Amino acid sequence: MELHEYATYDAVGLRDLIASGAVSAAEVEAAARRALAETEPKVNGLALPVFAPALAHAGDGPFTGVPFLIKDHGPVAEGVPFSLGSRALPGIITHHDTDLMTRFRAAGLVTLGLTTTPEMCLSFATESLKYGLTRNPWDLARGAGGSSGGAAALVAAGAVPVAHASDGAGSIRVPASCCGLVGLKPSRGRVTAGPDMGEPMLGMAYEFALTRTVRDAAHLLDAVQGPAVGDKYTAPPPRRRYADDARTEPGRLRVAVTTTSWAGTAVDEQVAAWATSTGKVLEQAGHVVSEAAPPVDWDAVMQAWVAEGVVISSTLLLAPREPDPAAMEAVSRRFLETAKAYTALDLLAALNAQNRVTRSVSAFFTEYDLLVTPTLGRLPAPHGTLRYDDPGHTLTSWLQSLTEYGPFTGLFNITGQPAISLPLGQSDDGLPIGVQLVAPYGREDLLFQVAAHLEQAMPWKDRTPPVFAGKEPAGDL
Repeated sequence: MELHEYATYDAVGLRDLIASGAVSAAEVEAAARRALAETEPKVNGLALPVFAPALAHAGDGPFTGVPFLIKDHGPVAEGVPFSLGSRALPGIITHHDTDLMTRFRAAGLVTLGLTTTPEMCLSFATESLKYGLTRNPWDLARGAGGSSGGAAALVAAGAVPVAHASDGAGSIRVPASCCGLVGLKPSRGRVTAGPDMGEPMLGMAYEFALTRTVRDAAHLLDAVQGPAVGDKYTAPPPRRRYADDARTEPGRLRVAVTTTSWAGTAVDEQVAAWATSTGKVLEQAGHVVSEAAPPVDWDAVMQAWVAEGVVISSTLLLAPREPDPAAMEAVSRRFLETAKAYTALDLLAALNAQNRVTRSVSAFFTEYDLLVTPTLGRLPAPHGTLRYDDPGHTLTSWLQSLTEYGPFTGLFNITGQPAISLPLGQSDDGLPIGVQLVAPYGREDLLFQVAAHLEQAMPWKDRTPPVFAGKEPAGDL
């Protein structure tokens, strides 16, 4: 299988090729290994050398033979060392798979490697001191986003069609926007976090993946969604297969569009324009579109975000051996200090803030079926913009820097609605611009219906970055 041919297929396309006998799973895996060898030195998206052999998987799942990567955000797969992008963690090895990893294996995905993250997954820029800069294949001088930046860079570069990702404040959608991908954050409880976690980050963190097409996201969610034994709660069961929803018209919807940041931060004109254009496309399709946004108490949002960071840091404090703060980056140390001083009353106040925000945003979705926003407030940022290791950062200044860059995503981690970033736009100089769609709780079906329509009306299939497997470079990168 030629490299340029391999890279043009999405996961469903590769699966169908293998199932038809046109190409073998071994040939696809060999092509993926060549693609990783070609693109990895340019984007730096792998946390470890490529697995040899690949992790064991089922041979009869819906994605049998499709190459895949997992994220260095915590123990996911049995026997694989994880470090959360930190020099202070030498490599945590678990003796069992997470329930989600079990489902990835059962789906037949061929796991070939571990992808980079910022330290503790607490940044929208994947540029840790441990791994160095993960580069955006559209412009190597810019970041791939975070915290699932390594996954995004390698999917966008054509090395694999799909990769595991997670989202605590936008960590699927932000890199999707930076790298021109589809990034779905499911509803709270849609994808299990078991068996070791019940409510990851107080219910504000979500597991799923990054893909290049809407149909891949729909088919993959069909394969991995649903509760596991002992889950505290679960999202309402889907009405039918999400893959079928991606081929179904949604009916006439009440659509709200906003390009105004709840944090009061500036939004780049090009970024805002693509969200507005998306609203016009939906209006042309017969939907009722108006300018509106849910009311948001931003101080309460910030209070919930602090608690989320404290919970991440607290897992280190509860570990048998506390990591050396001197080996951690500056903002990680700030969160660790805050966690040590955080009280039960602080936590209860944060949970109360989360509840207030959730109630007001959920009420908005009784009046509207869909919300359209930009994904980011800016174009993909040059390396070093966020300065995670700057000792001058306070916790407040760090969170402010995140909201200046990505003010639209983290709200829906707090409130639980499903949200998807679609690569609908491009800047004047060819950088990807993501547009975020948000639906009422439990309505991933609606997101897939609208996303599939926009994929046809505002197609991105033929756009590939300068760094793309099998693609001849056009001059210096």
